[in-house]
This record gives sequence, structure tokens and C-alpha cells, in this order.
Amino acid sequence: MTHTVREKQKLLGRVHRIRGQVEAVERALEREAGCEQVMHLLASTRAAMNGLMAEVIKDHVLTHLVDAEKHPDALDREAAEELIAVVRTYLK
Repeated sequence: MTHTVREKQKLLGRVHRIRGQVEAVERALEREAGCEQVMHLLASTRAAMNGLMAEVIKDHVLTHLVDAEKHPDALDREAAEELIAVVRTYLK
């Protein structure tokens, strides 16, 4: 079972929230909201997408690269956590 299947409900919850944010952008544009409000909505939507990407990357690294049961000689878990932290920071 892959991590996206195992974490399906959590990931779908994030997607549903992102969908709501995209719909808020659409509504703002339809009602001709000010550009500042639209930019704030876009920024939060982008952050939510980046958060989803970071979560999938984290699960991928921890499942496929450092799974000690499957790969006893896998990468150092601490190093993987450091990489994940850098990716999260980059995606913010």
C-alpha cells in the first residue's frame, strides 16, 4: 500500500480545502473584488497547494527512501527530516 492510499482521507481533506479556496478566488473575481483581496486569496491558495506538496514529499521520503524495515541500509532518518524541513521552508 502506498503512502497516498494510506493517507488518502487526510490528503483529500486538504484538496477539499484547496477547492474551497479556489472557489473563493472565483467568487472574488466575479464580484469584482479589489486586487489586494484577490492577491491575498491567491497567496493563501498557493500556500495550501505548497502544504499539500510538502506533505506528499514528506510521506514519499519517509516511506520510500528511509523505511528501515524495507531498506536496513537506508538513508539516515535524521538527514531525511532535515531535508523535509528545508523543502517545507522552500515551499512557504
